[in-house]
Amino acid sequence: MAGSPVVSYTENLMKYMKLDQKGAVLAEYIWIDGMNGVRSKTKTLKGPVKGPDELSEWNFDGSSTGQAPGDNSDVYIRPVAIYPDPFRLEPNILVLCETWDPDGSPNKFNYRHEAARLMEANAKHEIWFGLEQEYTLLGSDGWPYGWPKGGFPGPQGPYYCGVGTGKVYCRDVIEAHYKACLYAGINISGINAEVMPAQWEYQVGPCVGIDCKLTPPSVVLPCNA
Repeated sequence: MAGSPVVSYTENLMKYMKLDQKGAVLAEYIWIDGMNGVRSKTKTLKGPVKGPDELSEWNFDGSSTGQAPGDNSDVYIRPVAIYPDPFRLEPNILVLCETWDPDGSPNKFNYRHEAARLMEANAKHEIWFGLEQEYTLLGSDGWPYGWPKGGFPGPQGPYYCGVGTGKVYCRDVIEAHYKACLYAGINISGINAEVMPAQWEYQVGPCVGIDCKLTPPSVVLPCNA
């Protein structure tokens, strides 16, 4: 048993992660909830699949995720993309899903549906998009890693794109995330430390249309674009 409710022992977990799945595949259905957070649940498949069209629609209790009222709480999740699972490893998969209401209309928090419609309607223009996400790593006490307890770090300057002790923190987590994205086939294009200790950034893209897999565009942007 773990000694803390917020800590688990990876060594114990790994004994079970290596067990034979007897040909089964674990499919982690993932969707965005009503608070812009991530939710997921796992389905056992009898074997591998080649695309999201081979996967069944599923459902969940939308009243517990801010996506439906309690008296009509079913929300349906429809697979739209699959990726190799970097946590459970292949043949297991991550399944990205859209959310739909029982009447067959997109759930009001299903923003991907409209984005995909617009991308497809304008596909001849080969629309590109990309994103960068800045984030800060916090300990279980809510304090950023590398900050003095109850205090603040020195002024910005040495941390941005920094290298070495006292300048960057949690690089092991960042490297693990980077490799996990590449394993899953995400078109992650870079990472860097940001201006505050324990603050990092990653970039995805450029991607064509709604797809963010590792399929580079046919044209390369000039470096000053």
